[in-house]
Amino acid sequence: MRLDYRFRVLLLAALGFATSVGAQENPVLVELFTSQGCAACPPADQLLETLADREDVIALALHVDYWDYIGWTDSFGQPQFSKRQQDYARAKGRASVYTPQMIVGGLDEVKGSSHVQVMGTIATHLGMRFAPNGVRLTLSRGAGAEMMIEAVAEKGLAYAADVQLVRYRDSETVEILAGENSGRVVTYRNIVTAWNHIDIWDGAEPFRTTVKVDGAESVVVVIQEQGQGPVLAARRHR
Repeated sequence: MRLDYRFRVLLLAALGFATSVGAQENPVLVELFTSQGCAACPPADQLLETLADREDVIALALHVDYWDYIGWTDSFGQPQFSKRQQDYARAKGRASVYTPQMIVGGLDEVKGSSHVQVMGTIATHLGMRFAPNGVRLTLSRGAGAEMMIEAVAEKGLAYAADVQLVRYRDSETVEILAGENSGRVVTYRNIVTAWNHIDIWDGAEPFRTTVKVDGAESVVVVIQEQGQGPVLAARRHR
């Protein structure tokens, strides 16, 4: 049975385990599930824009494709992003999904257009003083298109984790010509173009691998407990 993430945090705090320096420096991963065809999404897209350049937050826009049927095909939408959101819903015992939705740290779900909820949840994650695993993640650019990924779990991992490679485009302005947002011109930030699984890591030994990262798009590496669990570490290279 998987122990609740917050319970593990509190337990380790009670036992006196301090957060490592590397864990303290970890930015908070924020995933916005959005769509160009969703009338409720533009306020959330604007809120993500305010987060996009923060160093303590990695804010990513994942455009889903399940609103395309109402008259406008999202130019950034991908079925895999819809599936990722559905996987989160199943992991949390829900049968349905909605936009705009933000997932913070792989753990907390909030309405993506609620400034108070979003900022409060991010602040809570940034304020955590104890980390259950002390995962340190570093990225370094090698020759050409190569990037080295290194991760160390100082106290091991309670559960196996997925190591994932994300690419995103910084900004693009879209004129929406049909659907619920017809007539709007929206500038989107941190648009995810690819989210790929690299490997599974049990934390027993340091994780090291080299990946090819062609092109100018920014790179994010995410280490997340399997089964859409909490994000243990995330790093960005721009």
